[in-house]
Amino acid sequence: MLSYNEVIDAIQGKRRFGELPGAEVSKIMSAAVGNPERSLEFVHIAGTNGKGSTAAFLCEILKNTEVRTGLFTSPHLVSFRERIRIGDEYIPEDDVTRIGNMLLEMDFGENVYPTMFDYCLMMALIWFKEQGVKLVILETGLGGRLDSTNIIQTPIVSIITHIGYDHMAILGNTLSEIAYEKCGILKKGTYLVTEEQTPEAMSVIRKEALKRDIPLEVAKATELDLSLFGEFQKRNAGCAVACAKYLNTKGYPISDEDIKEGLKKAFWPGRMQLLSKNPLILIDGAHNSDGVDALKETLTKKFGERKFDFVMGVMADKDYEKMLEIIKPCVKRLTAVTVDYGRAESAENIASLCRKLGMNATASNEPIESILNGITEDTIVFGSLYFIGEILGLNTKYTK
Repeated sequence: MLSYNEVIDAIQGKRRFGELPGAEVSKIMSAAVGNPERSLEFVHIAGTNGKGSTAAFLCEILKNTEVRTGLFTSPHLVSFRERIRIGDEYIPEDDVTRIGNMLLEMDFGENVYPTMFDYCLMMALIWFKEQGVKLVILETGLGGRLDSTNIIQTPIVSIITHIGYDHMAILGNTLSEIAYEKCGILKKGTYLVTEEQTPEAMSVIRKEALKRDIPLEVAKATELDLSLFGEFQKRNAGCAVACAKYLNTKGYPISDEDIKEGLKKAFWPGRMQLLSKNPLILIDGAHNSDGVDALKETLTKKFGERKFDFVMGVMADKDYEKMLEIIKPCVKRLTAVTVDYGRAESAENIASLCRKLGMNATASNEPIESILNGITEDTIVFGSLYFIGEILGLNTKYTK
């Protein structure tokens, strides 16, 4: 029997082979373990950015009720267990070990190659069923139509958060194509909540909802007090509020006070998270152009034309040139780092591109802990969630 760490290592080493998409693989896996999803009710969330924050708001709202609520999100920042929780309770190591061993030992058939995400999802569904969970807030991994999470029958509510450009090699090169993939989670009988999208994306969403005879609510940005920093969080919270109010009409006892308290208390690490006030150190997992655009929007509304020091670490497969062009007006100087991950872009390449774009930039090979401890000016740290997770995993004064 594998230990907890051995289970995590084995799962993280899994890769997709063959032609079966995630939705087909998870359908086969679920049938082999008794279809645990059929005992659960769901809120299914797709979108380019904002899925995790919206899920966090909704989970916190539901914590004020008697509803036993599961939350499945990705990626994790520090601990694998972050992906699967009930309220504030992460899945215990013993349950990860037990369920993980069971799944890893199973033969799901020829040409079925589950990925890490597939194993995580199945582990979550099994554990939620065992623990008597009533409602699961389920975040898609990538896209929607072919995503592993798209095995559920009819969610009570489907949410589509902001749609932008990311994973274009898989989802398409236009917002219409990307929106179509996200709308793949929609099923007749659900209720759809979305934030206001670009006309291109909104046209697809309305068409796909109409095709399935699904009621559509375009949520407004909320003006209620939020615990999370960032202008874009008002839009994410708006989706959570609209979802909560609809759930209330379906027998979930959610009051206006539950909503207000939930929005005040929600916490989602690594997204516009304040690590220090003096000097200001703000970290944000803005890892695509839309995420950086939202970061710039927040900085501009909060601080006007003020410029900051930046620290950036990003994956090589991201459009980081566009990201840098967006954030350039806010940059006083930028320190580039190489994230400790196989797909990371080198600090030297990032810094070189910054200088070509007219920015004051240097590449640093120092450990991120040393860089953080050396900060004396107000600084924004942003980029890959792997990078942000590395920071939050440090045993320093900056760790929450």
